[in-house]
Amino acid sequence: MTPPAGSLSFEFQGEALCALPSGALFWPGSGMLCASDLHLGKSNRMARRGGALLPPYETQSTLARLDADLTATAAKTVICLGDSFDDQSAEAELPEPERLWLLRLMAGRDWIWIAGNHDPAPLTLGGSHVMARTLGRITFRHIADPKTPQETGPEGSPMGEVSGHFHPKARLSGRARPCFLLDAQRLILPAFGTYTGGLWADDPALRPLFGANARAILTGARCLAIPMPKGPSG
Repeated sequence: MTPPAGSLSFEFQGEALCALPSGALFWPGSGMLCASDLHLGKSNRMARRGGALLPPYETQSTLARLDADLTATAAKTVICLGDSFDDQSAEAELPEPERLWLLRLMAGRDWIWIAGNHDPAPLTLGGSHVMARTLGRITFRHIADPKTPQETGPEGSPMGEVSGHFHPKARLSGRARPCFLLDAQRLILPAFGTYTGGLWADDPALRPLFGANARAILTGARCLAIPMPKGPSG
């Protein structure tokens, strides 16, 4: 199981994890790949509701990057952290070629769909459908729970949490890049989907969730860790 080039390894809750340039998270020790906020079918949803007409290729682009990550890592478990589809209708409208592509990726893998705020999890597809899943000392859910640092494991030390929802991004050399945000107890993933906006890492909705030593891991051709931004991003 080899992470793609440009990935960045780090320790979280005593486990060696890996931030991938795509925005996915890889846990080599458990053979698990985690991605958040795929928002499949966003272009169709926007057209259906009279919004901007976007080129209808984002599902193919998102699935291609997910396919590449699964090929590179040989992950046997996949956790999708919610908002996998842009809404419930987007799941039903998934074109047959893309549906078959997704089913091929799911075949032979333990696939876990976590419910998001845009979709309750794609119930017409296989896999497990849950609100949250705990593996070892880490709980995976869609939206960060402010009480998470108070949760403790059997030995009394704080548990960790991995979530998505906020689509965090940060700026480096004038360029905005999706990013992971993390401290000792909490890890928030960037949005994996092609047509997804972002919330600045120093936004008031994000800053209170993290401690003073929080970091951001910028995605792109090469992942790069920086201190979590604290001032206005502009």
